[in-house]
Amino acid sequence: MRSHTRTFILIAACFLWAGLIIGISFIESPAKFNAPGMTLSLGLGIERLVFSLMNKVEIALCTILLVAMCFNGTTKREWIVAGVLTGVLFLQTNWLLLSLDVQASAVGTGQNPQPNSLQSLYQALELVKTMLLFILAFLAHKLTIIHKHADRLKAHRLQDLVS
Repeated sequence: MRSHTRTFILIAACFLWAGLIIGISFIESPAKFNAPGMTLSLGLGIERLVFSLMNKVEIALCTILLVAMCFNGTTKREWIVAGVLTGVLFLQTNWLLLSLDVQASAVGTGQNPQPNSLQSLYQALELVKTMLLFILAFLAHKLTIIHKHADRLKAHRLQDLVS
């Protein structure tokens, strides 16, 4: 059975997570490298710390989101979106962030690693996660309203039958 409280927790986790991605990945990270006096080595050092912490927060928000879904009469469509979202986070955590960390460490020690498309892939996946979070929040809200409206409609029909 769907609950407004559990739906609120799910939607809040989605919006907090999306806000984190937008704030860090799309605003703070690019702006940092345009700051006066910011060197590539220093910027990458800060980046490694920030994205490591952000990843831990994302894992916590993903856990909250999945737990809220477990107890909220979640539909197959919602589980598919959450599964893709979790898969993207798993991919970033266990492969992409580790590879980017190795590159940043190499730059920090004065090496010049081969350019590759890992950073572009990371940004693309951040965009995908953001879109999936908004889709999941929309679905959860819409389906809860439909479910609650159906319950109220049944109650009104029963009331009409009794009167």
